Amino acid sequence: MKATLDALDERLHGLLTRPCGRAARIVCAALTAFGFALVMATRTLALGHPMATAAALCVPLAAMLIFAMRIVKEHEQGVLGALLLCALITTLCTHLNPLKVFGTMFSGAFGSPRKIWILGQNLAILLCISLAVTPAFKMRFWNIGAEGQTLIGCLATTTCMILLGGKVPSGVLILISFVAALLAGALWGFLPAFFKAKWNTNETLFTLMMNYIAMQLASYFIIVWEVPKGAGKIGIINQSTRAGWLPEIGNAYILPIIIVAIMTVAMYVYLTYSKHGYEIAVVGESQRTASYAGIKVDRVIIRTMILSGALCALMGFVMTSGIDHTLTTTIVDSRGFTAVMVSWMSKFNPFVMIAASLLLVTMDRGASEVASALSLNHSFADILTGIILFFIIGSEFFISYKVSLRKSKKEA
Repeated sequence: MKATLDALDERLHGLLTRPCGRAARIVCAALTAFGFALVMATRTLALGHPMATAAALCVPLAAMLIFAMRIVKEHEQGVLGALLLCALITTLCTHLNPLKVFGTMFSGAFGSPRKIWILGQNLAILLCISLAVTPAFKMRFWNIGAEGQTLIGCLATTTCMILLGGKVPSGVLILISFVAALLAGALWGFLPAFFKAKWNTNETLFTLMMNYIAMQLASYFIIVWEVPKGAGKIGIINQSTRAGWLPEIGNAYILPIIIVAIMTVAMYVYLTYSKHGYEIAVVGESQRTASYAGIKVDRVIIRTMILSGALCALMGFVMTSGIDHTLTTTIVDSRGFTAVMVSWMSKFNPFVMIAASLLLVTMDRGASEVASALSLNHSFADILTGIILFFIIGSEFFISYKVSLRKSKKEA
């Protein structure tokens, strides 16, 4: 038994990953060449540009890519390939200097103190939800319900603020809203975990369907509490009294950032050094081995999903009570799904998630600036974001796994 646990512990520390530099180079180059060809064909058909011009652009860029891939590591290869492809797409599709477009996106995220604060706030929201889903993912429980778990926390907070606003002191109302949000999120996490533990239901479909239930509940109560009637929205809750609003520390952006900073450190300590964190890792590697080691798998699954749902709802509470002060069906803005990608790309490391979240939030904030300053479609920056993420994830695959081609044996 000790030997089994020692072997498992080695796997938990990532000793089985095997890089494959040559495969990564080949695939990155192939994908980039395919992207070049696709963009060239599109531009030639749409604007009548000669193929020779596109090919002339492709040759030096491809040469630069191959040369760069020989001197950088696999992760950097993916980023470099993505940036080169983004530059080519920008040049061919917009006739603008790609450095100007990238600079405009950077300015949209960091161009002023207020923009930086907004960026930090959005970073905190995405990072919090990413941290919330991480324990479940590390346990190999595919929680796709972060969107609904966050929204149900917003709904619970809104309910308390509307029904109890002016009836209890604001401090007490904040505490009640906080507890109600955590309980609602915990319930939204408990249900799929319980069914998974008892009847082995598909957690991906279960948590995904819970998103729609939360959305329909929010839609119903928005109609019930809409102001004025027929408006289809609630408006700012307790705007005159500010009952249930979180207090401002310095400005309106700092408190969420502080909360998520503390949560990041706490999650790292929880997953790395606590008994619960170790049990999560063991269950994620092998439920059979976990049971053999005396770990109660059902209890770990339910406990972890309750934690995951409650942490998502915590951000729902912060968004409603401290940021937006209202409720809409789109208040979470698909961050629950984006958090899945952030957590997975970061290999469940809370500190790496900061960088992944920053990348996505910067691209999102920069998209608005590009659309207004350069008269480009807002979706253009989303395309660039998708290209960068595609290359990063593709490179990660070839870093973690060794690809070998089987030689077919000739039959005699």
